Amino acid sequence: MALCVANAYAQDSNNSASNPPPTPVEKSKSVASANERILSAESAVHSNGQVMIKGKAVPYKVTAGTQPVWDKDGKVIASLFYTYYQRSDVSNKDKRPLLISFNGGPGSASVWMHVAYTGPKMLNIDDEGYPVQPYGIRDNPHSVLDVADIVYIDPVNTGFSRVLDPKADRTQFFGVNADIAYLAEWLNTFVSRSSRWNSPKYLIGESYGTARVSGLAKELQNNHWMYLNGVILVSPTGLGIKREGPVNDALSLPYYAATAWHHKVLPADLQKRDLNELLPEVENFTLNEFIPALAKGGFIDAQQRQQIAAKVARYAGVSETAVLQHNLAMPPSFFWKELLRTRGQTVGRLDSRYLGIDRMDAGTGPDYNAELTSWLHSFTPAINYYLRDVLKYKTDVKYNMFGPVHPWDNSNDRTGENLRLAMAENPYMRLMVQSGYYDGATNYFDAKYTMWQVDPSGKMKDRMEFKGYRSGHMMYLRSEDLATSNEHIREFIKKATPANGQAAKY
Repeated sequence: MALCVANAYAQDSNNSASNPPPTPVEKSKSVASANERILSAESAVHSNGQVMIKGKAVPYKVTAGTQPVWDKDGKVIASLFYTYYQRSDVSNKDKRPLLISFNGGPGSASVWMHVAYTGPKMLNIDDEGYPVQPYGIRDNPHSVLDVADIVYIDPVNTGFSRVLDPKADRTQFFGVNADIAYLAEWLNTFVSRSSRWNSPKYLIGESYGTARVSGLAKELQNNHWMYLNGVILVSPTGLGIKREGPVNDALSLPYYAATAWHHKVLPADLQKRDLNELLPEVENFTLNEFIPALAKGGFIDAQQRQQIAAKVARYAGVSETAVLQHNLAMPPSFFWKELLRTRGQTVGRLDSRYLGIDRMDAGTGPDYNAELTSWLHSFTPAINYYLRDVLKYKTDVKYNMFGPVHPWDNSNDRTGENLRLAMAENPYMRLMVQSGYYDGATNYFDAKYTMWQVDPSGKMKDRMEFKGYRSGHMMYLRSEDLATSNEHIREFIKKATPANGQAAKY
């Protein structure tokens, strides 16, 4: 059943004169829609704010609203909710970068990066990212709004976005390529309505959102003739790049080592080293010894098997017995349960700094994801308060942190190859990958591998960069990494915005 969202033309109390109040007709529509809980395909609420970034005041205008999704015949079939921030003391949009932001899931709203990473408001959390009360938001002094305008978009059935036509075919929304196709059409309209065709444009996606923006890079260029300056992948998925067997089994080991180091369970000689000194050693072992050993399968020499098991156990902070019992390839779910089993604790999947407690210490995996329950604890009240009470987007509809988008069609995922082709076609385009060392779902070494495989020729590697952080999937929840990761985005945008007259050519 498609839920509905009320029309939202009401104006914020600090709205400027440039944003006139709704007409009487709009007011009557708003009341009727609210009473009927029927989604208005188009709506907008405007307000103004100011945030201190890097010691300077940055004034901005924010629009929270909906924009339609049309079918091939021009009929409205759905509507997407978005939140659009524009720096208000910049008059020339032609030179002003636009950052287009998506989260993942699939089925996740854009809330995560919106109120915890790049936007002018952030969660009320402690310095390590844990929830505190009272819930709410505060100014984000590290937002990249000083260098780029930002739009956060909720795909169909996430956030307040909904299917409007009950007869609409769900397959046109819920699949790798369908998702990319309709979102590209939506962005074409948004960019046109916002007069942003001349602006340098950047896509940023987190988790599954990295597949989304990788595919959008090519879709926008090839079918909408919209060329981008950069793509930022935050905690990327595999992007359709194959990595079965020994490669897949081995790539988790550097993440295991980072997590074990964080929880201080490594052998003393490893534990006393800095993480940035330790990880290159583990990465080298993974590529040059561990993958070749796993490739031998059951025919590996017994002595070599024992030697590899000893090294894996040493780096992962677990027993040799546990490694040998898994034929050297210990799965992540077991690691989350095993690492601190003797302490009676589990470690988080998306961020292994977080600890959980299970019904019993025995078992092969944790009872729940300790990090996700913590995040939902702080994000859900914050986004509902911010959209409804601060931005005044009034609706009785539930904000879907995770919405009903399954079954999801994962077939023909060529998003990594599509990103490569988009970059090859566009000499302006650059790529940055950001990952947390303690992310066990989309681990950082897997992310490095993805970046290496996007362009096997190596001809574009000078346009690609990797940044790692001492936190997890949402590395920006840790205060120190929030500052650093936003600065990396700021530098990336400046680097990928060409000087006046600089031609896009090889």
